Amino acid sequence: MRRHTRQIKYRFLRPEMLYIHFVSWGGAILVGVVAAVFAITSGKADLFYRSIFAWNPYIPFLLTPAGFVLGVFLTRKYFSGAEGSGIPQVLISLGESGGGLSNRLLSMRMVVGKVVMTVMALAVGGSMGREGPTVHLGAAIMHSLGRYTHLPASYIERGLILTGGGAGIAAAFNTPVAGIMFAIEELARSYDRRNNGMMMIGIVLAGMAAVVVHYDNYHYYGISPANIDFSWVWLIAIICGVSGGLLGGIFSRILIEGSKKLAPLMPQHWAKIALVFGLVMAMLGYLSHGLAFGTGYLEAKQIVICTGTTRCNADIGMMYPVYKILATIVTYLTTLPGGLFAPSLASGAALGADLAHLFPPELSSIVVVLGMVGYFTGVVQTPITSFVIVMEMTDNQDLVLAMMVTALIAAGISKLISRKPIYEALAENLLVMFSDQRQWEREQEQESPVDEIEK
Repeated sequence: MRRHTRQIKYRFLRPEMLYIHFVSWGGAILVGVVAAVFAITSGKADLFYRSIFAWNPYIPFLLTPAGFVLGVFLTRKYFSGAEGSGIPQVLISLGESGGGLSNRLLSMRMVVGKVVMTVMALAVGGSMGREGPTVHLGAAIMHSLGRYTHLPASYIERGLILTGGGAGIAAAFNTPVAGIMFAIEELARSYDRRNNGMMMIGIVLAGMAAVVVHYDNYHYYGISPANIDFSWVWLIAIICGVSGGLLGGIFSRILIEGSKKLAPLMPQHWAKIALVFGLVMAMLGYLSHGLAFGTGYLEAKQIVICTGTTRCNADIGMMYPVYKILATIVTYLTTLPGGLFAPSLASGAALGADLAHLFPPELSSIVVVLGMVGYFTGVVQTPITSFVIVMEMTDNQDLVLAMMVTALIAAGISKLISRKPIYEALAENLLVMFSDQRQWEREQEQESPVDEIEK
C-alpha cells in the first residue's frame, strides 16, 4: 500500500504530469475570467434592450425580428456550430472522440461566436441564458489549449472537455459543487476516476477566478429568506415536483420536436423562420410589459429574495411563467446561440410564486425555491445537479432534503412526457441539422447553369 502511494506521488511529480496539470488549471482560470466578462457584457446587453423597451414599447416589433434575422445569418455564415445552448455541442464532442467535428465544434472560433452572438441576441430582445454557452466556451477553451500544447489525446477527449464544461457552470453561477455534479451527471454520464482530480480542481479554480473578476463572493440570486415549517414542506415538495416536472417535460418535448421539425426547413427558410419568431417574441414581450425579454435573471432574483410577508410575484404577475416559457421556445427554435438555464430557473421561480397562493404567505419563499428546483429538473432531467445549483445559488441548506424529493419527483414526471433528456435529444437534432445543411449546400453546388435556366 505504501509503495503504491509512493508511485502515485512520484507519477504526479513527473514533468509531463506537472505540465498537463499546469495547462489544465491555467486553462480553468482562463475559463473563469472569460465567463465573468461574458456575464458582465450579457447583463449590459439585457439592460440595454430593457431601456429601449422602456423608452418605446413598439420598437421591439421592428428591432427584434430584424435582429433575429441578422443574428441567424451571421451565425450560419461565420459561426456554424455555435447554434443553440452549446451543451449539445459538448455532448457531441465527447462522443465523437477527437475527430474533425469535435475540433470544429470546440474551436476558438466557436468561443468568439458564442460570446458575440449571445450578447447580440440579448441586445435585440432574445429570451435566453448565458450558462449553456459558458459550458460550450469553457469546453472549447480547454480543448483548444490541449491541442495547441500537444497534450495526450486521452486528456483532450475527456478530461479537458469535462473540466471546461464543469468550469463553465461553476463560473457562470458561482457554484463549484454544481459544476462538478454537472460534469459527472450530464456530460460524462459516469464518474471518470482518471480525470476526477484535474476536473474538480479546475472547476474550483474557474469559480474562484470568476469571483475575483466580480469583486465579491456573490450568491447568484441572493440569499433566500426561507422560513421553514416542516408541517407543510413535504406537501409543497410533492406539488412543486409534480407541477414542475409536468411543465418542464412539456417544455422539453416542444423544444425537441420543434427543432426536429424545423431542421429540414432551416437551409432554405431560415430567414422566414427567424422573422416570424422575432415577431412572436416582440408580441410576448409587449404582452408581458417587457418581462419576457432577456435572461430572466432580474425577475428571478426579485422573486427569490422576497420576504414571507408578501406574495413573491406581486410586481411580475401570474402570467409571467407562461410568457417566459413561450419566449424561450421561440428564441431557441431560431437556432440563435443562447442557453436554457437562466430562463428555466426564472420560469421555475415564477411557477413557485404562483403556487405560493395555495399556501400561507409566510411559506412563499419555500414554495419559490422548490418551484425553481421542480421546473428546472423537469427541463434538464438531472436531479442532483438541479437541486445543488439552486441550493448553492440561494445559500439555502435547510431545504436540502425537500429539494432532493422535489427533484426526484420532477425528474420522474418529466421522463413520462419526454423520455430522452433534452440535451441528448437536442444533440441528435443538431447533427441532423448539420447533415441537412451539408446536403443542401452540395445540391446547390451541383446545380448546373442549364437547370437554373429551366427554373
